[in-house]
Amino acid sequence: MDPGLIALIVIGIVLLLVIIKNINIVPQSNAYIIERFGTFYKIWGNGIHMKVPAMDRIAKKISLKEQVVDFEPQSVITRDNVSMKIDTVVYYQVTDPRLYTYGVENPIMAIETLCATTLRNIIGELELDHTLTSRDDINSRIRQILDEATDPWGIKVKRVELKNILPPHEIQVAMEKQMKAERERRARILDAEGEKTSQILVAEGHKEAAILRADAIRETKIREAQGEAEAILAVQKAYADSLRMLNDAAPTDRVIALKSLEAFAKVADGRATKIIVPSEIQSMASLATSLKEIVVEGDIDKSVKPEYKPNIMNDEQVDAPKPVTPEQAKEELREKARAALAKNAPRA
Repeated sequence: MDPGLIALIVIGIVLLLVIIKNINIVPQSNAYIIERFGTFYKIWGNGIHMKVPAMDRIAKKISLKEQVVDFEPQSVITRDNVSMKIDTVVYYQVTDPRLYTYGVENPIMAIETLCATTLRNIIGELELDHTLTSRDDINSRIRQILDEATDPWGIKVKRVELKNILPPHEIQVAMEKQMKAERERRARILDAEGEKTSQILVAEGHKEAAILRADAIRETKIREAQGEAEAILAVQKAYADSLRMLNDAAPTDRVIALKSLEAFAKVADGRATKIIVPSEIQSMASLATSLKEIVVEGDIDKSVKPEYKPNIMNDEQVDAPKPVTPEQAKEELREKARAALAKNAPRA
């Protein structure tokens, strides 16, 4: 085989290998910094690119994605002279690969140092309690300062978070005691408020029950009074009607005498110690006459009319008054009156 042909084939293979070696594919969200003869030449974006051998070189490969850096805990001192350690997490993104490559020698170290100094300045202005309760404010201030400082480096600081705040052990013990005391205080307050509410509800229940009982008693008394009033009115009306009917009937003297005798018998039922004879009964002669006509039916002589006067009897039988007629009529009238009284009325 001709040596010249072999040399050409070898040269062609070498050139092909060189071309293949200088072909570069840039992935998505990445950027390559290309230098020519040691000077910045261009930035390759995603896609296929080919550099000139012995002239161009890839100075740096940069990721354009948002990145997270967790820095080591930094020692800081609060305004009230409490020493603690705080570690931070920074979220950043490269916005200008050229500035990121040539703006600062070590961008991550620069960000860490700047974050530590900024954190010390901010925490030094705050007290311990304020530091523990103002994380959002501290994060916002650190992010703003870092974003302004890293802008010439082609870096955009997205977020800054305080990951851990580690006070000394003695401070932690004191804080735990304080937290426990605060929780106990809140528990006592809640118990007191619950007891207060319970007592108020019980008192209101007793009050409403007493009001309902008073209303019930008042309503009962009103109904009873109304019933008694209606009963009294009904009785009085019935009594008035009875009197009216009695007056309309025009009773005779004999009927009145009989009613008087019945009333006298009810009075002298044996339970009374004194009996007052009404003044309307003028004489026992009229009583004897009524007994003669109603009960005895004619055995007593109408011409004999002994007179009786009202007397007060103390559990003794009243003697008949002295007659004004002959002796025989007197004795007969006495016996018949006694018999009529014994038959129609009990003795007092």
